[in-house]
Amino acid sequence: MPISSRREHSQERSGNPAQLVDAQIPYVILGHSERRTLFHETSELVAQKTRAALDAPLKVILCIGETLKEREDGKTAEVCQGQLQAVVAVLKEADWRRAVYNIVVAYEPVWAIGTGKVATSAQAQETHADIRSYLSKAVSSNVASSTRIIYGGSVNAANCKELATQPDVDGFLVGGASLKPEFINIINAKKQ
Repeated sequence: MPISSRREHSQERSGNPAQLVDAQIPYVILGHSERRTLFHETSELVAQKTRAALDAPLKVILCIGETLKEREDGKTAEVCQGQLQAVVAVLKEADWRRAVYNIVVAYEPVWAIGTGKVATSAQAQETHADIRSYLSKAVSSNVASSTRIIYGGSVNAANCKELATQPDVDGFLVGGASLKPEFINIINAKKQ
């Protein structure tokens, strides 16, 4: 669950990482498309926030993803790699490996969030494999193979089973479906 505070006179408008640690909230979601769009958060700002979160210490769910136009223009890999590159630039390999699932990458195609549209399992797999390949080149093969890459675009009970069969889809970041009884099916999708 993303948690943030809003401070009217702050440019950053997000909670202090120490507050989350004090409240025993182990994860923070950074880079979500709504924050990138509504608050004009750049990939560089997301990278700075990632660094601060890891130093707190918090674990990070790092959201990346393309718009529908970017997908239609064949720029999915370029956009996702660009968003990741800013984070890779401020971290060391050890930051990725400091703890189990220290950084989880959430691929959320912007065009699928809350729209009911979902990437096909083949589209999700292709993008997740591209992300893993990029991490292998930009950080290390160990980091690439051990980093969880989850899918988060309108996941529901109807599409989670097929998505879960893809080798590079390690789980899901679930929005509205987490409030419905079908959520248990999404939780168990990788077990079946």
